[in-house]
Amino acid sequence: MKKIFHFTVAIALLTLLPLSVNAQCKGFAKKICKVELTPYIHDGNYHAAILTVGEEAELYKTFYSDTDYRIAVCGSVNLPDIEFRVIDSDRNVLYSNEDKEYAMTWDFRLEASQQLKIFVKVPTAEGLPEDIASGCVAIMFGFLDK
Repeated sequence: MKKIFHFTVAIALLTLLPLSVNAQCKGFAKKICKVELTPYIHDGNYHAAILTVGEEAELYKTFYSDTDYRIAVCGSVNLPDIEFRVIDSDRNVLYSNEDKEYAMTWDFRLEASQQLKIFVKVPTAEGLPEDIASGCVAIMFGFLDK
């Protein structure tokens, strides 16, 4: 009977662990990354995931013409600077923070509405252990109210 109880508790904890980690990542996005949007108005969505050095993620988002936008990308302090690129549907790189000293934000305005791909990567860095801990990476969007 005790073994069944312990097994049930272990399964319940393993099931709830990803929810707890996701909640912590969302909390990181709210407390740390959202601040980077100021004075832009947050769009209300929290895009955050746990990534490890060398991992990549991408997100598609529609942006509308004649609106001023800010994209903010940030990662946990135990991760190296996060690389991000914004790519259009023709695979043209509209922005890369790699040559901007890994800036956390990009402000822009589009002439035509379009869907863009935001590509984030946790680059490998010299001097970091290969078994570095994972950390939250968040992508936040804001716009200026006219």
